[in-house]
Amino acid sequence: MTLVRPGKPQPPDTVQFRIHLEMTKCDVRNYLEKIYNVPVATVRTRIQYGSYSRRNHLNQRVKNPDYKVAYVQLGQGHTFQFPDLFPETKSTPDAGSFAEAELQFMENEKQRQRPNPRRGGLNDWFGL
Repeated sequence: MTLVRPGKPQPPDTVQFRIHLEMTKCDVRNYLEKIYNVPVATVRTRIQYGSYSRRNHLNQRVKNPDYKVAYVQLGQGHTFQFPDLFPETKSTPDAGSFAEAELQFMENEKQRQRPNPRRGGLNDWFGL
């Protein structure tokens, strides 16, 4: 059972899981309630069939595996928010610190690697 970030926006009280094909709605509900003490209102499941998108070295079609998706609606008053693992830091570094020197170096590198506007969109490797 794997927690998945949904591709489309979901209500704040709905959580999406990728589960084993043999798990049922009752199994998902019991698993979350007994082990993690999470109140579950409803469970909806669907089977996502794998596609034949690739071919191997013998030109045979290769099928991606099938999996089951469970949409769990949490109990009343409970919501789920994915944690922000990489928050953006907006603070300015202290003068003379390593962070300030690193920021200055990165700005200089961006300026140096910016294409020359006088070349008319030509690549650098194309000599005039």
